[in-house]
Amino acid sequence: MPSSAAALLRFIIIAVTAFLTLVDLFATQAILPELTHHYGVSPAAMGTAVNASTLGMAIAGLAVAYFSNAIDRRLGILLSLALLAIPTALLAHAPDLTTFTALRIVQGLCMAAAFTLTLAYLGEHYSAADSATAFAAYITGNVASNLVGRLLAAGVTDHFGLASNFYFFAVLNLLGAVLVFSTVEKAPRMKEMREKKRSPFAAWIDHLRNPALRASFAIGFCILFAFIGTFTYVNFVLVKPPLGVGMMTLGLIYFVFLPSILTTPLAGRAVRRFGTRPTFWASIVVAGIGLPLLVVPNLSAVLIGMVLVGVGTFFAQACATGFVGRAATTDRGSASGLYLGSYFFGGLIGSAVLGIIFDMFGWAATVAGVGVSLSVAALFALSLKTPLAPEAA
Repeated sequence: MPSSAAALLRFIIIAVTAFLTLVDLFATQAILPELTHHYGVSPAAMGTAVNASTLGMAIAGLAVAYFSNAIDRRLGILLSLALLAIPTALLAHAPDLTTFTALRIVQGLCMAAAFTLTLAYLGEHYSAADSATAFAAYITGNVASNLVGRLLAAGVTDHFGLASNFYFFAVLNLLGAVLVFSTVEKAPRMKEMREKKRSPFAAWIDHLRNPALRASFAIGFCILFAFIGTFTYVNFVLVKPPLGVGMMTLGLIYFVFLPSILTTPLAGRAVRRFGTRPTFWASIVVAGIGLPLLVVPNLSAVLIGMVLVGVGTFFAQACATGFVGRAATTDRGSASGLYLGSYFFGGLIGSAVLGIIFDMFGWAATVAGVGVSLSVAALFALSLKTPLAPEAA
């Protein structure tokens, strides 16, 4: 197979693996109004329950970071995706909000274990030249899961009901396990075969002593804080007057992620050409431009704002994720776990804090909170510099 065709196939496999790993994470946001009505709770309570998966993801990210060297990458990814189907199917008949929340946390544990181990696998099996593209492929699959997952959730729920929706996604989880079984090879880690075994805490300390890695962990926190704040609570704005869209239309609205699917694969190339910091800052600017449009009482303006926030935050995430793989000179599995633990903890805090702001002060104040998070991320980006990846002047 020609090298270009092989590279394209590899990109597609990585992206589809990411899609099937994370499709449960944000798909449920598309049916938030329906779930809120079903359980008879407030938007903030339902938003926190749906995003409770980020708590599980934060815990799993840290656990994988701690036990990274002892976990076989292929087996860990495979088991995580197979087990993910269990809580997904059980959500179909969760009797109350507490049970729903607990099952979402278990989902998060499985998703993050697969996510973290896959990022570690990519960092260990790809050269420095190929790693940025590999990570961009994975984030592209993440973007696709946001779009297609929401479309599927809205469509299946609208036509067949909430229970059928969760059964459908359980089948997707099993397909992810089948894909990993078929495509991920068990092989020695290319970059870390000769490293001496050491305490997991020693690896954590090394990573946390690295100013660039500390900054990247904080940036991950801020990115998902902002993303969840935007795309959780905008659903309630969309279904209420003056916008007042229906359930199926709400699903179709998430075609706003389509531009992100097209732009995110370019992140690796942009980083190589312009450097991590300029690329990251440009991403934050794009997202920031979209924020004022989100509070305009006009559907077209809100949709453009959602497009810009999606493009900016996903591009920024691709930059930060790839940076961690380059900046961590040892034990990349541990570094990826710390990054994702911080990233998903940011999503949990963002969901809770911005949910309270939304209930108490409204949508405009929520968008302002998102803007603060993006601004803090831009400040942390001053430290995104490593001798392994010289920055553009």
